[in-house]
Amino acid sequence: MKFSLKSEYAARAVLGLARQFHQGSAVRVEDLASEYAIPANYLVQILIELKSQRIVKSKRGKVGGYLLARPPSEISLGDILRCLQGPVFEAASIQDSRSPVELRDAWNKILRAAEQTADSITFQSLLEDNGDRAKMYYI
Repeated sequence: MKFSLKSEYAARAVLGLARQFHQGSAVRVEDLASEYAIPANYLVQILIELKSQRIVKSKRGKVGGYLLARPPSEISLGDILRCLQGPVFEAASIQDSRSPVELRDAWNKILRAAEQTADSITFQSLLEDNGDRAKMYYI
């Protein structure tokens, strides 16, 4: 299983927008790109794909930019991966009738585990995990 750099950049961008979600204000592409080390031109392409899947939305005007289309608790890493690269896990032999049944069953188990794990990690949970970690350092 290998995740693309595009998926990594998308996850960074969505995390950045999740951090701003409760303020309700849009984030400029340039600011998001700079803060999360994403090439701005590439980020625009990624945000367009995320917008097509209703993960982010855009706001025009002087205070325009991008913001999440849904609360961070309703967006998972699985949503991001499927939007940008298709299935979270893919094995050609799952559909190949020439592949031994035992292998197809094993690949299906991995597929289900990968999908379940990716879908269980919401951006809200990432924010909360980070908040808990930050508090521990000040104890």
